[in-house]
Amino acid sequence: MTGLRYVYAVCRPFRSALQAQLTGVAGAPPKQLTHHGLVAVVGTVPEADFTEAALRAHLEDLDWLTATARAHQQVIDALTAVTTPLPLRLATVFRDDSGVRTMMEAREEDFRRVLDRLEGQVEWGVKVYVETDAAESAEAAEPGRPEAKAESGRDYLRRRRMQTRAREDVWQHATAFAGRLHEKLSAFAEDSRLHAPQSAALSGASGQNVLNAAYLVPRADSEEFVELVDREKDDAPGIRVELTGPWAAYSFTGEFGEDSEVER
Repeated sequence: MTGLRYVYAVCRPFRSALQAQLTGVAGAPPKQLTHHGLVAVVGTVPEADFTEAALRAHLEDLDWLTATARAHQQVIDALTAVTTPLPLRLATVFRDDSGVRTMMEAREEDFRRVLDRLEGQVEWGVKVYVETDAAESAEAAEPGRPEAKAESGRDYLRRRRMQTRAREDVWQHATAFAGRLHEKLSAFAEDSRLHAPQSAALSGASGQNVLNAAYLVPRADSEEFVELVDREKDDAPGIRVELTGPWAAYSFTGEFGEDSEVER
């Protein structure tokens, strides 16, 4: 193979075949590179796009980053369907196969330790949002107030205090619900991680994010986990619960993939 080696993940050997038409970054199909009983899943990418200088330039190109991230995630998703991958960070690149093998040998003990811990596990993401219209409805819920009537200064201040109190009540309810939900899901899961709430401007999601958590769950118990989340949703009027997964265990790979929250 010519070009640089793009490494998606490290895993143990697996028998099931990946989809025949699967392609990854730069349109190249992923290949398996075996070393000391571990497998690096790699693709070939053009040097012109993946040198250090080229990658710095691409950081300013949102379209390129989005396409690359989606192609990367496509390969990880395919691996997650057939094995337990340890996903590496976006744009982990080496000069050639020898460079990949050198990396695998240097990190072999760490790879095996993390893969042992993740074996048979998947990650589920749960986000809780306060619906914007729920907060606005709470502000407007003062009964018996004539909308068209001119207000005195005292009435205006009273109304504003009531709106503020109603909005705070919505937030308190949402944060209390999120805390109870996280406690229940953490008790079910093998492990959990709390991430910083996502900015609505960046995520494009409606509402305000009050819980952004990841849960490590045995693959065999995933259906029960989903049912648990669904049951809790029913008790949350005015609050939106978003479940995503199952994913490769990005949030539980430590230094290998901790900044790889891609399309999840």
